[in-house]
Amino acid sequence: MTELVKNVSISVFFPCYNEQDNIARVVQQALTALEKLKADFEVIIVDDGSSDRTSQIADELAGQNSGVKVVHHRTNLGYGAALQSGFKAATKKLVFYTDGDGQFDINEMPPLLGLMEQYDIVSCYRLNRQDNLIRKINGWCWTKLVCLLFGMKVRDIDCAFKLYKREIFDNIKLVSTGALIDAEILARAVRKGYRITQKGIHHYPRTAGAQTGANFRVIFRAFKELLRLRSQI
Repeated sequence: MTELVKNVSISVFFPCYNEQDNIARVVQQALTALEKLKADFEVIIVDDGSSDRTSQIADELAGQNSGVKVVHHRTNLGYGAALQSGFKAATKKLVFYTDGDGQFDINEMPPLLGLMEQYDIVSCYRLNRQDNLIRKINGWCWTKLVCLLFGMKVRDIDCAFKLYKREIFDNIKLVSTGALIDAEILARAVRKGYRITQKGIHHYPRTAGAQTGANFRVIFRAFKELLRLRSQI
């Protein structure tokens, strides 16, 4: 495990939409954690057509550190499209992503690395989820539905704290551009025979910015993509 951590090659990316008050902090935390690992790393910011200063701040961060690069969407394409761009931009052997809203602690990522000796994916689940009751209920029902439809046993489908072997994305084709993306990745990976393990991580209250996952259009789009994916797999 120690040898793997010392020689880790990893891309870390943050999908962002209007996270001007969070992105500099989360990127700096990632750089600090990765430098401690002495890793071969890159940090990627995916700006999904933000209307605030996220894009400019991201470019400033990239200009200040050669280990940071930015992918820009000219318009807001959706969460799935942002993740797809992050996976396509990743060049290292492992790829990890978490949201740019600062609700997770990047320092909980390094302990996951040793698990990659036996598994291809670490799909985390939120401990003491810091969301309102409606979001918690919606999340629980969504996870149960997706697992039922695709024969999976995952505790928290949409937890934005996942580690993958990058080669997976050379072998699966993703079509979801909305909130279904996590479910699609796991469902397709399971059918390809990739091994998944799970680990609990802490979840923290959002201190700035606004959530968009509970938006009716986002939910409707997710169900529409779910029905299409079910017909494909």
